Amino acid sequence: MLTIYFFTFCGFLISIQFFLILISYFLLNLAYSIKLKRIPVLDIAIVSFNYILRITAGGVLINVEISRWIIIVTYSLALFLTLVKRREDVILASRGFEIKKSMSGYNLEILNIGISLMAGVTIISYILYTISPDVHHRLRSDKLYITSLFVILGILRYLQITFIEKNSTDPSEVIIKDKFLQIIIILWLISFYLLARVIK
Repeated sequence: MLTIYFFTFCGFLISIQFFLILISYFLLNLAYSIKLKRIPVLDIAIVSFNYILRITAGGVLINVEISRWIIIVTYSLALFLTLVKRREDVILASRGFEIKKSMSGYNLEILNIGISLMAGVTIISYILYTISPDVHHRLRSDKLYITSLFVILGILRYLQITFIEKNSTDPSEVIIKDKFLQIIIILWLISFYLLARVIK
């Protein structure tokens, strides 16, 4: 509890906007822990929204305006990954493991549909981000859409891991263990940097 008070006080010293984001984050997570995590769909929405608060807080700290498309891409990707995690929980439940109460509102059919839907939304959102006028103006490049290739390949690889290899647990563990995803992420970073900073 003292840690929470300390970070909240530090947030207030940094800026009012950062302080409000920090308070929202703590209150939302408190509500999630007490009650909201038991409500299907709302639970994944809140987990995913936390990522929006984090990147918004980061933007405030470094004084960078966060693009609306970055928010959409982040939220849709977070939903995608959270749905994959819920799918793994449902599979564990079918094997007799104890899981969260909210999992009673999910089954493999709805989760498979949701995962496929959010995979498509994430890809489309990213493409729209790369061709948006504000990104062109800020990064002075109209070629960033080329990096969509790596996003598409990355999403497809994650779907392959989930549905075929059935080995999707924690997203960070998947990335650490999967060489293909690591290469895709590195190539995406390199291509984004070159297209945004070098190739005009």
